[in-house]
Amino acid sequence: MFTFCPSCASRNIRFENNKVFSCPDCGFLLYHNTAAATGCVISSGGRILVLVRNREPSKGKYDFPGGFVDPGEGALDGLRRECREEIGWDPGSGVTLFASFPNTYPYKGFTYNTCDLFFTIDVPGLSESDLRLDDENAAVQFVRPETISPDDMAFDSTRRALAAYLELGQNGLSGNM
Repeated sequence: MFTFCPSCASRNIRFENNKVFSCPDCGFLLYHNTAAATGCVISSGGRILVLVRNREPSKGKYDFPGGFVDPGEGALDGLRRECREEIGWDPGSGVTLFASFPNTYPYKGFTYNTCDLFFTIDVPGLSESDLRLDDENAAVQFVRPETISPDDMAFDSTRRALAAYLELGQNGLSGNM
C-alpha cells in the first residue's frame, strides 16, 4: 500500500473498493488490477509432476510449474517460459487449458490478486531425470494425483486445479489422463 501519493506526495492517498488507489488532492488514480498467472499439470504414466516450493509463500508445499505472465506476454508464452525456467523443459504448444481460478499471492507484505490459468499435457516417458530444477523449488516429483492431499498444495487455486484435473479424469474428458 502507498503511504504517499506517487504523483503529488500527499498523505491523503486512499485504497478504495479493494482495487483502486486515489488521491483527492491531485486526482491520481491507479487501478490495482488482477495479474495473470499460469500453471501446468504435466502427466506421465498416470502420475503428475509436482514441485516442492523452496521459498515463501507456501515453502515446502506442492505446486505446479508456472508463474506470473510478464507484460507483453500471452498466457501460453508465459507458461512455456516459466516451465523452461523452473524445470528446464518446454511443453511446446501441445498444452490444453482446462481450468481458471482467482487466487491471492502474498509476497513481501503485499497481496497480489491473480487469475490463474491451468493447462495440462500428457508426456509419456517423461521422468525427473529429464528435468533441470531451479533454486526456486526444492524438489520435483511425479506422484499419483489421487494420493495428494489438498492441504499439501501451495495455494487455493492449485488445490482447485488438482480437484478439477481429477474430475476431468473421472469424467473421461481429458483424453490421455
